[in-house]
Amino acid sequence: MKYVFVLTLISLTFHYSVLAQEPIDSTVYYMTYPDKLVLRTYMSRKYTGLGIKVADESYWYRPNSTLNIGLGATYEGLTLNLAYGFGFLNPDKQRGDSKYFDLQAHAYPKNWVIDFFGQFYNGYYLLRGNTLDNNNESRIFPDMKLRKVGASVQYLFNGDKFSYRAAFLQNEWQKKSAGSFMAGAEVYGGQVRNALGILPSQSVPNNFDQIKYFEIGPNFGYAYSWIIKKHFFITLSAASSLSIGRTYFNYEDGTGNSNWSVRPNFLMRGFTGYNSDRWSLNVNYVYNQVNLAAVNGYKANLGTGNYRLNLIYRISPGHGLKKKLGLIDKLKNRLK
Repeated sequence: MKYVFVLTLISLTFHYSVLAQEPIDSTVYYMTYPDKLVLRTYMSRKYTGLGIKVADESYWYRPNSTLNIGLGATYEGLTLNLAYGFGFLNPDKQRGDSKYFDLQAHAYPKNWVIDFFGQFYNGYYLLRGNTLDNNNESRIFPDMKLRKVGASVQYLFNGDKFSYRAAFLQNEWQKKSAGSFMAGAEVYGGQVRNALGILPSQSVPNNFDQIKYFEIGPNFGYAYSWIIKKHFFITLSAASSLSIGRTYFNYEDGTGNSNWSVRPNFLMRGFTGYNSDRWSLNVNYVYNQVNLAAVNGYKANLGTGNYRLNLIYRISPGHGLKKKLGLIDKLKNRLK
């Protein structure tokens, strides 16, 4: 192992519910657990990659991100997760050294879907390039930096029957199949840069060393949960946008070029597993793709992914622990 990499993620997610304070009966679509402490252990991997296509050539850049083991808890709408990338889970695969801070917050207040992305990655490897040979010097880009900051906010039209929290946070239990349309807006901005050129040096005579971008626009989508024998579930969600944006390419000879365009972006989620009154075992995947305006025939996109395996156990906190958690109750009451 040529390096040691540590990833610590803290995710704070608030959501507010107008549901009754006692679990609702089984005749409704989902039940909530306002007084339960949801404990989880999980394995996860996050990444943000870059794709570039010109003519018949495609280039896919990926960071050497780590597979992490984490612990977390959810209580009264507050979620805290901590994860660490142990060395035995991440053997050196000749993909270079990546350092990164990946902040993804996915919040699901009732009737709302809120996603925030803060991606700060250094160090990439080239996954595939049709014109490349197989030596490592052509595949590894240790000084490449990618920055992406953005958010998506959507209104969930059928929040009384459909629960994202049941699939993602597991502090609710979807008991009947249901779906919902959603609509909102999104905004993204950032850059990619590499002083020695973003494409392999043998690919183009005048390489570009920086890409800057900004996009904003409305989005819309649909989500649905299939419930099988009350305990097994499959939840799928897809959203697309029509964002207007500007992309700027800076070339090694000091010149630059930019273009404005309306492009579709995508935000997709998939969840499946088993849910019950106390236990839940599930896997989930969230993927966001931002498609940049084409410049001089170059088409670029940024893909951010997060996949996770969760083992969940819900408990009723005892008197002593409940007293310590009282601060969360007080904070929630003040924010109502």
